[in-house]
Amino acid sequence: MKTSAKHIADRIRLMIATKQFQVGEMLPSTRELGQQLEASFHTVRKAYHILEEEGLILGEQGRGFTVKNQTTLLDKSARLEVGGEKIQALVEELVGYGLDESEIELLFQEQLGFMEWPDRIQTCASVGENHELGKMLSDAIKKQVGVKSQVIDVDEYESAAKYDALFVPIHLMSNFRSLRESLLIIPIVYDYDPDILLSMVDRAAIATIGLVTGSEETIPKIIDELKRSIHFEGSFVAGTIYGKSLPLFVRESDLILYTPESARLVEQKVPERNRLRLEYLLSEKSSEMIRAELWDQ
Repeated sequence: MKTSAKHIADRIRLMIATKQFQVGEMLPSTRELGQQLEASFHTVRKAYHILEEEGLILGEQGRGFTVKNQTTLLDKSARLEVGGEKIQALVEELVGYGLDESEIELLFQEQLGFMEWPDRIQTCASVGENHELGKMLSDAIKKQVGVKSQVIDVDEYESAAKYDALFVPIHLMSNFRSLRESLLIIPIVYDYDPDILLSMVDRAAIATIGLVTGSEETIPKIIDELKRSIHFEGSFVAGTIYGKSLPLFVRESDLILYTPESARLVEQKVPERNRLRLEYLLSEKSSEMIRAELWDQ
């Protein structure tokens, strides 16, 4: 069962062993991971307790669970005992399907030859038209699916080849088709969080929207995306942060939109009622594809 505590514990154990989660890193909260995997937070908590008993993670009241060790603390005899039990159960199941001893042995040999597959989840990257947009996609994937990824620009083709999996916006897929035989490429469909778009539309008195980014290259791409998503009859003004200063138009704009890269400065200097943070939201199909490849194996 893909949403059982045992299955979730098995997947997290593998992700820790292959360094998808590093020692000292905070794991998603039980409620957050439950939402990502469409499981109850009670089931996730049970999975975390299984891993805590094995010495892989540590739970702290009021803080959550962090990775304590990269590999289980079981000694060799205990590891062999666990492995023996799992193989026995699998062999019994295969015999039930009518496989004989030679067929089972052949399958095991074939699968041992494919044992590099867990490394696929070791290095993932999200692709963006620039680093800032790639980071927004990476943030959305981590928030919705619980999978971390590095960020690369669309023109970093040689860098892309070193990763085991790429999350690529569907309109950029043609740039990476030649890599599909050597690594896993998952096409991603996304848009802005509907709550953000609705908040913009609901503010009827808005005449000017200011956009603050970390990069000049980001500005035309975001404005184009927003114009496709909403019908805004006012005007857009845009600029980037520089040093510890915001663009001058911020004071005159009715609403400030900002990217995560500019968030620290904007959130320090602009009242909450006058700003909206831009975040991507993956389509459910894209989320399911990532879960299927990285969680449900």
